[in-house]
Amino acid sequence: MNRYRELFALPNVWVLVLAAFPARVAYGMVGLSLFFKAQQETGSIALAGLVIGVNSLAGSFTAGIRGSLIDKYGQKWPLRILVPGYAAMMILVNISHSATFILIMATVMGLSAPPINLSVRPLWKTIVSGDFLRTAYAVDTSVMNTAGVIGPVIATSLSLSSHPASALITAALFMSVGGGALAIAKVSKDWKPEKKESGAQSLWRNPALRLMMLEGSFIGFGWGLFDVAVPSFATIEKLPHRTAWVFAAMGISSIIGGLVAGLISKRTSSLSAMRTTYFIWFLVAIPMAFTYPGWSMAIAGALLGFVGGAIQVFYWEVMEAVRPKGSAVSYMAWLWTVEGSVMSLGAAVGGVLSERISPQFCLALTAVSIGLGNIVLRVGRERLKAANRIPTDEEDVKAMESNSPTTT
Repeated sequence: MNRYRELFALPNVWVLVLAAFPARVAYGMVGLSLFFKAQQETGSIALAGLVIGVNSLAGSFTAGIRGSLIDKYGQKWPLRILVPGYAAMMILVNISHSATFILIMATVMGLSAPPINLSVRPLWKTIVSGDFLRTAYAVDTSVMNTAGVIGPVIATSLSLSSHPASALITAALFMSVGGGALAIAKVSKDWKPEKKESGAQSLWRNPALRLMMLEGSFIGFGWGLFDVAVPSFATIEKLPHRTAWVFAAMGISSIIGGLVAGLISKRTSSLSAMRTTYFIWFLVAIPMAFTYPGWSMAIAGALLGFVGGAIQVFYWEVMEAVRPKGSAVSYMAWLWTVEGSVMSLGAAVGGVLSERISPQFCLALTAVSIGLGNIVLRVGRERLKAANRIPTDEEDVKAMESNSPTTT
């Protein structure tokens, strides 16, 4: 763990970790807070599910656009406009009793969600050297996963308490504090968008991006199936509370997996590490279809989460290596536009398949989806060859110098 001690001794690392954390927790709360608000106001689970669905779909659909705004104008003003607007919309939803208004506002919230995670990722290159970048990505992945575990717990506890209105209010407060802190942090204010190379091709024509979008489509669809199959299986077996066991085990293990990935030597190329881990991810996904809601599914989910947490680290590295200049935020944002949109489709299909065939069938399809994603990366590996080289120490130093923050 010396590597992590050395990382946190560097200037601005603690600032970047702590500033955005409340906003990340808020994102972990939004889905369930909206769900319970809609369900409590209308008594309809179907409508509550629709509210989450439109919020998620709208958020993923416009991620690329919001990421492109950051790449063009920087982080300062987009965050200062989107953060307070998003928090205000949560408060408006909270005081409303109209199902139509809640549905409309959930959609608008998705369309205008502040790109917190997308904004944090490129900042790491400005405060750490290339040698520490993998470790920094591991920390950021684990922080995101930690917020993803904490947020739903807080949202559920507050929504089902004697003061259910406190869920959305707390989420709005967390977003205001975290998003505001990031917007005024010096490392964010000083970040300058990269200049695009003259004559550069359209981002959508980038071969690596199109390959990763295809891979993301399979993963998004499979994960949408998974997110519905687990609670459906538990509900059918009249054990709905065990859904929390599975997702908690996955969340905690993904944190550990990300931290372990950060300790892997930089002498292992990003693409090599991702491809190896990806194949292991496919193997550990297979047993999920043969588990039962309880300890067997929780253990299998923990293995799936551990490997998935590690993959996130290498995925970011590969993306950073293959993206063209001027797309530090928008590249990842457009990938999420595709993956998140297909995930929504997967969730819709998963509900039908779980009801008409079986949740186990959906879990098996999740493994198939991961397997197909693995095949896409192996067949198209030439498009990602820029991520298959190991930078020299001299290049790491140059990268550190070229990415140092601009002072005003």
